[in-house]
Amino acid sequence: AYEHLYEWQRSDDADEYVVSTDRARLDIDVIHGFLTHSYWVPGIPRDLVQQSVNHSLCFGLYTSGVQIGFARVVTDFSRMAHILDVFVLPSHRGRGLGKWLMQCLVECPPLQGLQSMTLATADAHELYRRFGFEGIAKPGAHMRRTQEMTWHRPDLIHP
Repeated sequence: AYEHLYEWQRSDDADEYVVSTDRARLDIDVIHGFLTHSYWVPGIPRDLVQQSVNHSLCFGLYTSGVQIGFARVVTDFSRMAHILDVFVLPSHRGRGLGKWLMQCLVECPPLQGLQSMTLATADAHELYRRFGFEGIAKPGAHMRRTQEMTWHRPDLIHP
């Protein structure tokens, strides 16, 4: 497993923010608390969140030492990367923190020179277009395999 440690800092009028790839700083309860009510993995068990963190390059967003955002990347560090679970807690939105988190991610040194970075979104296309993401040119060439998850609970999605 690779352990890439990077950190970025930013200040605005009243607050200081940090993005860090240090897994030891991540608050799994915050991550799980958000994801379990997200539209993409509602009801996901905490142990699966922990397992996904253990096997990803993770980016935590913090203010005053408290985690307020997250993103993770599954990658081979040579050709491809897939971005997942990007969020900023609702109480911290509207300050450009999601844009900054994505900027830190796409500029992270071990992710430079990759042939392909992918992600999926239902509602943040404009955010990702700012960083060069676009629709798949030949969607018919891409395939996926899915399985029903017994923990999947759409009734837990927060609007």
